[in-house]
Amino acid sequence: MNTTWRRRLPWLAVSALIFAALIYGFQPQPRLVDVASATRGPMAVSVEEEGKTRVVDRYIVSAPVAGTACRIDLDVGDLITKDQSLITIKPLRSQALDPRSRAEAQSRVAAAESALYAAEQNVESTLAEAELAEKELARLEPLYEKGHVSQGQLDQAAALVRTAQAANRSAEFGVDVARYELEAARTALSYTGVNGQPEPAENVLVRAPTAGRILALHHECEGVVSAGQSLLVIGDTQSLEVETDVLSADAVKIKTGMHVRFHRWGGEEPLQGRVRVVEPVGFTKVSALGVEEQRVLVISDITSEPSQWQSLGDGYRVEAEFILWQSDDVLQIPASSLFRTSDDWSVFVVENGKAIRRIVQVGQRNGLSAEITAGLSEGDSVITHPDRTIDDQVPVTQR
Repeated sequence: MNTTWRRRLPWLAVSALIFAALIYGFQPQPRLVDVASATRGPMAVSVEEEGKTRVVDRYIVSAPVAGTACRIDLDVGDLITKDQSLITIKPLRSQALDPRSRAEAQSRVAAAESALYAAEQNVESTLAEAELAEKELARLEPLYEKGHVSQGQLDQAAALVRTAQAANRSAEFGVDVARYELEAARTALSYTGVNGQPEPAENVLVRAPTAGRILALHHECEGVVSAGQSLLVIGDTQSLEVETDVLSADAVKIKTGMHVRFHRWGGEEPLQGRVRVVEPVGFTKVSALGVEEQRVLVISDITSEPSQWQSLGDGYRVEAEFILWQSDDVLQIPASSLFRTSDDWSVFVVENGKAIRRIVQVGQRNGLSAEITAGLSEGDSVITHPDRTIDDQVPVTQR
């Protein structure tokens, strides 16, 4: 019998091992999960958008008159002082006359000369009439005193004298008008834009309205400019502000005076700022994905010491972080730990190797963390990114 058991013992051992393996294989295995702890620390809720710097006050210097602008011997970035001479504008030369126009101008000069001669002759005629009327009045006055002529005849002669004198004065004014018209016709003929034309008597000097740097040159080489045409832009780069376009849904959360930090501007430390104005008008902008978005411009002032950002200029890129809410001592967990259970927020807490579902109350949230106001204690371990295989009382182990 001992021999029989000796033969069966190996087979019994193998059968027992197979049976134990089957039992172990059908038992539920702990799920591998990522675990994070509830900790206390500082937390902030912010809105981050890309912005750019701009000069607070920029001055566009334009041409006050039409003319030929000389070459501007300045470059972008040059320092200038107030009332510094920037550019000289010469009045435009007269247009050159073609042969037909020149002939017409010569004819107008000849006509003006004839009109002047006619006016001078008219003066002589009216002067003769005035002298005749005066002699007639002088002849009638003694006759009136002797009673040989009536009062009416004497008054009529006096009126003729006054009429003749007025006609003579009018003829003299006509001579002046004819003389000016002749001078104008001769001037139009002489200033024809050809070589040898006299240089304009007066040039217009454009000066800097304020001290600063040149931000843009719109007209550098010599050439003709029209009145009101932009020549260059001046601004003080030591007085900068930041314009940031944010989504309109985020703009309603940003208030005047709110704290803002500027990152990735080129320096090691972020710059501090303050929101000055949230513009009340939005605009449509197409995102990189082709989606139309309503955006609003937020203007912020840089409150850090100017020595920290003196290398910044107009139109430089920055990342603006608007601080909507912040606290130095907040119980928080990763936002990826939260999931919905009906209308409540829940998490899976790891206790004794099992996942325990627990309802929590959530306060502020940002993209990475969530504030827990009730339901958890500091040091509790929660499962991050729980999937559908995780349920209440399911055995888990940290990955």
